[in-house]
Amino acid sequence: MSVEKLTLLVTGASGQLGQELVRMGNERIRIVGYGRDQLDITDMAQCREALAVTRPDAVIHAAAYTAVDRAEEEPDEAYRVNALGTRNMAIAAQEMNSKLCYISTDYVFDGKGTTPYNEYDNTNPQSVYGKSKRAGEVLLQSLCNRYFIVRTSWVYGKYGNNFVQTMLKLASERDSVAVVHDQIGSPTYTYDLASFLIELVQTEAYGIYHASNTGTCSWYEFALAIFEERGISIRTESCTTEQFPRQAPRPSYSVMDHSAIRVNGFNDLRPWREALHEFLKDR
Repeated sequence: MSVEKLTLLVTGASGQLGQELVRMGNERIRIVGYGRDQLDITDMAQCREALAVTRPDAVIHAAAYTAVDRAEEEPDEAYRVNALGTRNMAIAAQEMNSKLCYISTDYVFDGKGTTPYNEYDNTNPQSVYGKSKRAGEVLLQSLCNRYFIVRTSWVYGKYGNNFVQTMLKLASERDSVAVVHDQIGSPTYTYDLASFLIELVQTEAYGIYHASNTGTCSWYEFALAIFEERGISIRTESCTTEQFPRQAPRPSYSVMDHSAIRVNGFNDLRPWREALHEFLKDR
């Protein structure tokens, strides 16, 4: 007896999470990836067309405008992709009766807290990027009745630019680095996040989720762990956010509580240090 295949459509398939997701297809799950070149999510007709052709059981909407600093100068573009693009995907998914999973961010919080943010805590984004991603959440919630919102943080993986790749590159070019020590969060390995997303969209456990590798660190501690895992000897100094000014404000505390993962009976993502070890071993 043949088992019916599950079909998933992934937007942002050329991004670092998207590339991880499209490699996770198997004999039970068919994954169809659309990169920016194949699907412009800001074009409603293209969104409808992609879903009509693919007929997915679920959409994992990973396409996003993620240039956090540039968004401060290009707010319209950030909102066009993160808010309107998400609206388009939400409408198209609703029309096809497909589930929609939207990848959001810790930047929807102001980072002024001192205890992990629960899924239902008030959001208060401080940057254009955070505000535009929050706008996408709100539009999705008002337009779709079978949705998942998954907020994640400090994402890295094999594909694309990220903090781990940057630190390894800097270590090969210089003898010292300075890294911010007053921003605390949880690194997230794309492989672990993608595995969780694929498990999640096969359920009816709709709602908002916080998903990152477990445990917390500062960017400075993250850098130390990267060098330690790779046996790299480099002088690593800690600095403050003020000493490293950026256009967009960063949340100083963006640790998220995974209560939705717990109450819905999912296994939590493994500790961040274990995931980092695995990533660097495979790299």
